[in-house]
Amino acid sequence: MGEILVLAELRQGEVREITFEALGAGRNVAAKAGLKLSTLLVGYNLERAEDGLADYCDNILIVEDERLGQYNSETYQAVVSQVFRERRPALLLMGHTSMGMDLAPRLAVELGIPLVTDCLEIELVDGRLYAVRQMYGGKLNCRVRAREAEGYIATVRQGIFKPVKIESRGLVTRIGIPVLPRELRRRVKGVTAPVKSEISIESADIIVAVGRGIGEKSNIALAEELANLLGGVIACSRPIVDKGWLPSDRQVGSSGKTVKPKLYISLGISGAFQHVMGMMNSQLIIAVNKDRNAPIFNVAHYGVVDDLFKVAPALIKKIRELKGLR
Repeated sequence: MGEILVLAELRQGEVREITFEALGAGRNVAAKAGLKLSTLLVGYNLERAEDGLADYCDNILIVEDERLGQYNSETYQAVVSQVFRERRPALLLMGHTSMGMDLAPRLAVELGIPLVTDCLEIELVDGRLYAVRQMYGGKLNCRVRAREAEGYIATVRQGIFKPVKIESRGLVTRIGIPVLPRELRRRVKGVTAPVKSEISIESADIIVAVGRGIGEKSNIALAEELANLLGGVIACSRPIVDKGWLPSDRQVGSSGKTVKPKLYISLGISGAFQHVMGMMNSQLIIAVNKDRNAPIFNVAHYGVVDDLFKVAPALIKKIRELKGLR
């Protein structure tokens, strides 16, 4: 068991960000356990994807075939299970995405090895998998230990782990096509892309988020003005979406989006654990809340105990002055 293996996830030929995050998780485990880090790249026309992964792992294992151009759990299971049996990695990692949630349990059952899903932390101690994951709807972080086995599978939550580049580019190895199922019970008939929002809070560098303390829907304009002046976007906690004041794609939290901007300004958000799980990895967190005991201050780098309707206008005025705006 000389390596950690990460299964790359593609969308329309592009490597998804969760793959680099999973590689970051794998790098942490591999460094402590003295193992190599490899990526398994499955699909068709993979040149661009191959080049993008080379800076993040020691080895890139490529299985390329036209029949693998679209994700299908039956064909992917055949490929990944064969690679796993041949290479016997200590740990197989993938994202806790629709693909990961579909494929990981199938592989665990076929290979007869333990699976731990939606991991926030991962480590191998004396060859045994330990992980931190949430329980009871996110109310509790629990450290779990998998039973002793010759290998493990784990899925990692999006937005938790940071990609880690290496100095030398990974070595590329092309693997022969395994025997694929002749008749598939599942077939991809087509791909329907979701309606794309004009704004993606997941990729934003600056976020101004509002919570219940904003009071009225009309007051969100104040936060939007601040966000626009900073070159950022507006987001919110769940109560704002429940009221219909902002769309669901602006919600930050365990039941919304996980974000990690350079700057996260929280206005009138108490900081329930569900919300905190979605923004705790932001580089700089500034919280404004009248309640000095609000949980948000436990994760904020800077906190302002005051009325947001005093603080936000003062910030807007100062930024306008600095920018020479009226």
